[in-house]
Amino acid sequence: MSLWDLYSPACLRTRLIAAAWIALVWSGGLAPASVRHEHGLGQESAKRLSDPPQAERRRSHPELRSPRTGERAAERRKMVINQIEARGVKDPAVIEALRNVPRHWFVPVRLHGLAYADRPLPIGEGQTISQPYIVALMTEVLRLTPQSKVLEIGTGSGYQAAVLSEITAHVFTIEIVEPLARRAITTFEERGYKTISSRIGDGYGGWPEHAPFDAIIVTCAPEHIPTKLIEQLKPGGRICIPVGAQGRVQELIVATKRADGSLERASLIPVRFVPMTGEGRAPQPDGKSD
Repeated sequence: MSLWDLYSPACLRTRLIAAAWIALVWSGGLAPASVRHEHGLGQESAKRLSDPPQAERRRSHPELRSPRTGERAAERRKMVINQIEARGVKDPAVIEALRNVPRHWFVPVRLHGLAYADRPLPIGEGQTISQPYIVALMTEVLRLTPQSKVLEIGTGSGYQAAVLSEITAHVFTIEIVEPLARRAITTFEERGYKTISSRIGDGYGGWPEHAPFDAIIVTCAPEHIPTKLIEQLKPGGRICIPVGAQGRVQELIVATKRADGSLERASLIPVRFVPMTGEGRAPQPDGKSD
């Protein structure tokens, strides 16, 4: 081929088409699985990446769209990098959820300056919003997919439920402290969270009308895993719950329900959560609940 041939119109068209094809492949649109699913993701995360993109699903179903804001976006990104990814959370759906949900919407105005700090914060009624890393860790170990039905016991501020709703449109949450529950419901309504079903009541007995669940997350600590929650979990489903005595360091547990109804348990980290109240309240030494 002569130098003139290299720069002929036909040859240039061929080279441009080849370059465009290579760019498309390596941009991710047609990249092989070995390229798109790197970083050692587990099977659940790899499957989620192979599903239709969640953003596309929400665009085609307006009722599934989550609220978005540019407020404090830089603080959210910094929080995710320094507190979430740095501690080993890898699930891309969880990371994206923490990056998208504005935590300052769920704390008192006077604490907006601390909303993205690496710590729990008081939200009133003797309750707290969990440290961002704990929210991310508990969400990740549930191994949610967009089809998962998840139950949360302890709505609190509503932040954890909002994070869950970024991954699945099937979120059910219960709060026993009525002022907190009503405040969270108001936040969901005002901010546009349309896929979270809320209930005011005692979460110790779960939500049998919507059982069984693929996952259950508990944000208050009983002394044991409530039997009714285990019953409402699907075989193969997972529950993440802090367990331990009030006033002591508790154990954050993730458990998978076997086909025979028993649990395969794993201990994650020591934690301190507010105690479970209502029917799940620990008995006092005289045999009565306080």
